[in-house]
Amino acid sequence: MRTYFALVHKDDDSAFGVSFPDLPGCHSAADDLSQVLPNACEALELWFADGVAAHTAPRDLAAISAEVADDLAAGAFLMAVPHLTSAGKSVRVNLSLDRATLEAIDAAAASRKLTRSAFVAEAARNEIRGAH
Repeated sequence: MRTYFALVHKDDDSAFGVSFPDLPGCHSAADDLSQVLPNACEALELWFADGVAAHTAPRDLAAISAEVADDLAAGAFLMAVPHLTSAGKSVRVNLSLDRATLEAIDAAAASRKLTRSAFVAEAARNEIRGAH
């Protein structure tokens, strides 16, 4: 997992705008602050799915902050956005869960026609991305 910094800005009577200083042209928007992170994660997924910048490494916070100092002074803020990649290989792990929690997971997985593993993996990805 790599973490990219997104610049989030909002003008009066507009949605939150999101841009990635390390990835020119990668943008997102959200009407509500709670949707900024999930939408930004989706923008990263789409950006990297196109293969446009597969090897673009994220810069550190100090470098990004210096580049967007004027925006920050004007009220914008930076947000760390995780970019999850797939290794393409599943790994078997053991987890200990409360029996009632496991039963709830199994019921939720079955209702979505997922395996327990697929459900837990999807839930973990959603939590990491900030999708609630």
